Amino acid sequence: MRLWQSLLAACLALGLASPAVAHPHIFVDVELEVVFDDDGSPKGVWISWAYDPFFSMLLVSDLGLDLDFTGELTEEERAELDGFDMNWIEDYHGDTHATQGDEPLALSGPVEWASDYREGQLMSRHLRLLEDQPDPAHEWVLAVYDPTYYTSYGIVGTPQATGRSDCTLRVFEPDWTAAGAQLEAALDEVLGAGGDIEADFPAVGALFAEEVRISCATP
Repeated sequence: MRLWQSLLAACLALGLASPAVAHPHIFVDVELEVVFDDDGSPKGVWISWAYDPFFSMLLVSDLGLDLDFTGELTEEERAELDGFDMNWIEDYHGDTHATQGDEPLALSGPVEWASDYREGQLMSRHLRLLEDQPDPAHEWVLAVYDPTYYTSYGIVGTPQATGRSDCTLRVFEPDWTAAGAQLEAALDEVLGAGGDIEADFPAVGALFAEEVRISCATP
């Protein structure tokens, strides 16, 4: 369990949030920037996360920062915040998924990052390298989702390409109605089997994933 999941679980137990049947618990706005090498091949992806104000307040308080609740940090506090969400456990894969066709494209862990807290909102930005190169003749995809749907990610702004001007990055939304129906059916199945909704919540995050489809001109 990641730090923020532990914190939210404690708050739920204290009755500070909605009932446990309500997923997701954390909401994150995402910006994506694909970086290309000098030879035009994709090098990696800069991923920016902006956390919802409620979670930001809880985590900043848990870290012992912004004790006067100004919504801003001192320079010393900002240094303490550095990398607050970059200490990934072994089975956490960053919630950003690269694919081409039906095949996954491996991404490295974070190799660079920065953190900030402005107007009461936590923000971070990190670079992940493409360990598998997509076939340049075909479209490839970046999707942002938590498989457990504990965290909801939404792509904001226009995805950027740095290092090439002949690439198209298009955002596609899921079929929200179909995703909601599948989630409801999966929850009915869990309840029908006498399961615990929170412990046995179905892995439906991919159903709610927004994705960026990337295509570039070929010689």
